[in-house]
Amino acid sequence: MAERHTKEFPRLTLGTLTAAGVGLALGLRALVRPRLSFRDKTVLITGGSRGLGLILARDFLKEGARVVICGREETTLQRARTELEHLGGEVLAVPCDVTEPVQVEAMVSAVHERFGAVDVLVNNAGIIQTGPLESMTIEDFEEAIATHLWAPLYTTLAVLPEMKRRSEGRIVNISSIGGKVSVPHLVPYSASKFALVGLSDGMRAELAQDGIKVTTVCPGLMRTGSPRNATFKGDHEKEYAWFYVSDSLPGLSINAERAAKKIIEACRRGDAEVLVGLPAKLGAVARALAPNLTASLLAYVNRQLPQDSHPERFTGSQSETPLTRSWLTELSRRAAQRNNETEVPIH
Repeated sequence: MAERHTKEFPRLTLGTLTAAGVGLALGLRALVRPRLSFRDKTVLITGGSRGLGLILARDFLKEGARVVICGREETTLQRARTELEHLGGEVLAVPCDVTEPVQVEAMVSAVHERFGAVDVLVNNAGIIQTGPLESMTIEDFEEAIATHLWAPLYTTLAVLPEMKRRSEGRIVNISSIGGKVSVPHLVPYSASKFALVGLSDGMRAELAQDGIKVTTVCPGLMRTGSPRNATFKGDHEKEYAWFYVSDSLPGLSINAERAAKKIIEACRRGDAEVLVGLPAKLGAVARALAPNLTASLLAYVNRQLPQDSHPERFTGSQSETPLTRSWLTELSRRAAQRNNETEVPIH
């Protein structure tokens, strides 16, 4: 018995060492993924005139990139361009509604004329519509899908030929934890962000063979200052109040500058997905591991929210109350000042 044990021992040890070696090699390979330098790269950021897009533009400029921003509102866009130019570096601001494919093609042509091919595309443009499902119209859903699904598809298709020709490129799709967990009173937003997650994941799988890395970003609430430019239905003052306060409180929301740095690092590494903020990570895990419990919790949350289903829409800036002007929203108000979210024309 002892002799048989001696003969088998080396074979088992070799198998164990081989498996361990393969595992270690794969682990090391993951750790040493090539990190992209953004110096002298052309970065196109949709919705780059304010909020998270503007913060990302600042950070990419600091990395030495040539930055292109686009937006629908020319006054807001030009304010952003002026600020970015003062930081130094090369900046191009292009008026563009990214839900219109003709305008997207014209924008990408303008980028080619000024800087050449796009190296990094950040699909950041977004809208937020808040209110009970009964207050939402088909047009609300169409607007959300146009902004969060069709627009990223248009911009991606416009830059893809050059990326494929060079066998390199980065595409970053800014979705949301709302694209992992559908939040009550944000159904058009969540439905369209779910669609973007599916588009982004599929893109990554198919474009990997062309040397193009696609990163899906799912942040939780970020203090960008954007709630004042979101739209609200039903009891719009109460809807704005719960959303704005939640967006402002540490713990529930994350500092947008910190979020932007995490997004840029994920792009640099070419990560498949990044969940930004602890609430986003907990929400995604809870939805995956305990879907029934998560659904029950969300149903409870819904019952605590305003139930008025009036269809008229108001912006956040039209829905201010003493509560939304209180200390509870101080951090978000400061963010709005920093990130060009004030004095945005009302559509």
